[in-house]
Amino acid sequence: MIARRLPTVLPPMTHEEALDVTAIHSVAGLLSPDRGLVAARPFRAPHHTVSAAGLVGGGDPIRPGEVSLAHHGCLFLDELLEFRRGVLEALREPLEEGTVALCRARARVVFPARPILVAAINPCPCGFHGDRGNRCVCSIERVRAYRARLSGPLLDRIDLHVALPPVDVAHLCAPLRAGEGDRRDGRASLHAPESSAAVRARVVEARAAQRARLEAGEVVAASNAELGPRDLARVAMPDAAGARVLASAVERLGLSARAYTKVLRVARTLADMDGSTAVRAAHVAEAIGARLFDREAAAGPPPAAAGV
Repeated sequence: MIARRLPTVLPPMTHEEALDVTAIHSVAGLLSPDRGLVAARPFRAPHHTVSAAGLVGGGDPIRPGEVSLAHHGCLFLDELLEFRRGVLEALREPLEEGTVALCRARARVVFPARPILVAAINPCPCGFHGDRGNRCVCSIERVRAYRARLSGPLLDRIDLHVALPPVDVAHLCAPLRAGEGDRRDGRASLHAPESSAAVRARVVEARAAQRARLEAGEVVAASNAELGPRDLARVAMPDAAGARVLASAVERLGLSARAYTKVLRVARTLADMDGSTAVRAAHVAEAIGARLFDREAAAGPPPAAAGV
């Protein structure tokens, strides 16, 4: 549900982005002749039985895959560990480069591929690892083997690893009760759900700050996700307290160079969401806290976890 809401909180597509998406979908044969520009950000959710050609592109003639069809939108891979490993490994280069280069005997085609990737996994084969009811029947070795289906290099390319614990019935019913209370006495409720429009307003403001840095000549990309090492060194290095937090995390968690870069990008984005010019210790700590599997690897045996 969260993944499907993601396109609704992203900024509206620019004209250039709409042209890109329309061109890709046209090449794939997904547009009717009477349809104009694609106005909504794409959301693609292929089944775990998809082939490598279906995910990254291929065939004869060459067609774009799901990672390109989700360009400027969201690519959702549910039950990630059920995908064939070779299929998942084909995502490495597209996630790193933002393009897919397909070579065949008679043609070479490069498709853009810069979606937001969202993936979900169960915490263990039975799905109950860490459950408060102690229903899990998996051994630690079985949990480790299950998680090992996701390679380290691919995991390194995912910015956020977040656990989603089960939601109890009381919290599921809280928005309904809160709505009744609002109608009854007119008071606002802490449990009232936030609309996508309210979240999108904050995202648009943060993206505007990123674009302002591009227009000022501070960086060469319009979004933090596309910033290279030089740009990150210029606009994303934390203050003194944040630098100490980051250095401690790199040493304690053994973060790779790619993970270090991911932390800087996420921390810069969190600062933008806060309206802060500087990247502070709180932003760095939150970015590190959102890398669950790095913390698990440093801690030892898999603790209770619920998703990516």
